Parts: sequence; C-alpha cells; structure tokens
Amino acid sequence: MLELQRKVSATDIIGLKIMIVGDVGRGKTLLTAHILDELVDMSYKDDITVIDLGPERCGVGYRLKHYSKRVNMVRTLIPKCLKAPRLEGKTAEDVTRIAEDNVRRIEPLFQQFLSSPTPILIINDLSIYLQAGPVETVLQLINKSDTFVANSYLGEKLSNDHGSGLSERERRAVLILTEKMDRVIHL
Repeated sequence: MLELQRKVSATDIIGLKIMIVGDVGRGKTLLTAHILDELVDMSYKDDITVIDLGPERCGVGYRLKHYSKRVNMVRTLIPKCLKAPRLEGKTAEDVTRIAEDNVRRIEPLFQQFLSSPTPILIINDLSIYLQAGPVETVLQLINKSDTFVANSYLGEKLSNDHGSGLSERERRAVLILTEKMDRVIHL
C-alpha cells in the first residue's frame, strides 16, 4: 500500500475526477485517507467536504476517521445508522429495505453538499448509496465539485445479496461512474 500511496499524490489529482475501486479489504479507505491527509497538508482544508458513508459495524470497511485524524479538520458529513444490507439482511426484502433506508439517510447530506458545494469532494464507500440510489444524483455531486475522489466496492466477496439483485445494480452503477472519471484506481 505504501508503494501505491507514493504513486497517487494529491498534487496529481487536483481538478480531476478519481474513483478508487476494489474488493473488500483492498485498502480503498486507507488510500482515500492518504489523499485527504495530503490535501489538508497542502492547505486545502477549507476547500474539502468529506461525505463518509462507511457503515459502523459488520466488519467490512471503515470510516475515514479510522485512518486519518485530519478528517476532523474538514467539513465532514456522516449519516446516522447506515447498515450493510448484504451482511445484515436475511432475505431479499430485508436487503432491499436496508439499502433503501440507507439512501433516505444519505440523500439529505448529498443535498447539503449540492446547496453549499466545496471545490473538493471526497466520498468514502460510495457503493452504499449506489445499492439503491440513482446514479444521476452522484453525477450532480461530481459536476458540482472541481476535484472528486470516491472509493467504492467493486468485487466478488459480497456477492450474496439473498436474491435481491442489489449486487448487480451496485456493480452496474459503479461501472457507469467509472466511465465518467478521469482516473480509476483498481485495488
């Protein structure tokens, strides 16, 4: 990971749209935190909004604060009570309901950013939203920011969605967004 961090410098991403994708445990949040820390160190702290969608439990993923103390130095929006649908749902209906509940909790934060954007937007665990939320809303966020950095699950380890179709929907949405990026980092 240290080698990758040296290759991905915050100075190289200013003004670009970047997406970091990979399976569970590949270091997506760690790399995002590294980029955030560099941006803060480069005196961009007043220009950054972080929207942290990492679920609080279930053993997958972390919030950015787990890897970065500088996240407390920027505008940070965190929804309450997000859950991991595939891990916490027991049926297709549970998985779908949890994903839709997550979207309802996230959308006010997205609207807050759209109403008061900053030049730099960083989103941790974007795929949580894409499991049930419209790609078009994310495209609005991307267009409102000069620099966009997001990480998102794109893998196989969490493919069991209890027949809800959530995994395929999420995958399609992530792939649509990667086509809009200046750079995609696969971990």
